[in-house]
Amino acid sequence: MSPRAWIELIVLSFIWGGTFLSVRIALDDLGPLWVVAHRVFWAAVILWAVVLATGGRVPLTARVWIGFLGMGLLNNVFPFTLQAWGQLHIESGLTSILNAGTAIWGALVAALFLADERLTLRKSVGVLVGFFGVATAIGLSNLMAFDLRSLGQLAVVLSTISYAFAGVWGRRMLGRLSPVVSAAGMLLMSSVTMIPIAWVVEGPLVLTLAADTILALAYVTVVATAGAYLLYYRVLGMAGSSNVMLCTLLIAPVAIVLGALFLGEDLAPRAFWGFGILALGLLILNGTVPLPGDAKRAAQKG
Repeated sequence: MSPRAWIELIVLSFIWGGTFLSVRIALDDLGPLWVVAHRVFWAAVILWAVVLATGGRVPLTARVWIGFLGMGLLNNVFPFTLQAWGQLHIESGLTSILNAGTAIWGALVAALFLADERLTLRKSVGVLVGFFGVATAIGLSNLMAFDLRSLGQLAVVLSTISYAFAGVWGRRMLGRLSPVVSAAGMLLMSSVTMIPIAWVVEGPLVLTLAADTILALAYVTVVATAGAYLLYYRVLGMAGSSNVMLCTLLIAPVAIVLGALFLGEDLAPRAFWGFGILALGLLILNGTVPLPGDAKRAAQKG
């Protein structure tokens, strides 16, 4: 990658790393459904303003809007809600570690549903190592238990599976649209879904919020959602999808440090061991870590 790509990748990682702290602060004043509703609604307003200001075309076909709805559910509504609820019961740093498993599930789901994403030896090894890392971070005792803490961790894992299916859905339904229009449409349909659900389940919109809640919501909507989507597509264009995967490794340390500094979080040693194993799986997956026999297989292909 170019130096500029590295800088923007690191900036994006810091932005997304701050999401977990901001969401946890907002949860002190709002329910998880309203936190998500605020996040997707204001981000949608900003991105549609960008689309219209730059002369982007509003798609009118039913297929595209069905695509927006499915993407909104899989990439925003389900994962954002599951992670926000999970953060009520587990540390923000641990949430970020489990969130890093998104790429592992993404490789597996893509191999199942996309003909050009078959599960190679490298991907298989990366996925298996990544799964072991996630299991280590959660802990065997928590995998066997069904208290709120274990359910919170499982909720975050389910959110990463939802992200994986979103990647497949987006390729099939929205592959020909510009990334900004796709993100704006996705967030609009997420808002249409989340606002009534939040209103019915958690009650009417609360207008009197604490100052730190307002700041947290402003960060997670303006910076970490709308702004981050725009930056993400820039980095993706410069660095490619395999290098952007490194972002998931950089997010977790940022979230862990912020959680320790501002929330007094102290993660169990197994969380760090699990993250290390998961990081190894991701580096195997994107080709950074060589496997035995790589040179021989490359020569045979040549």
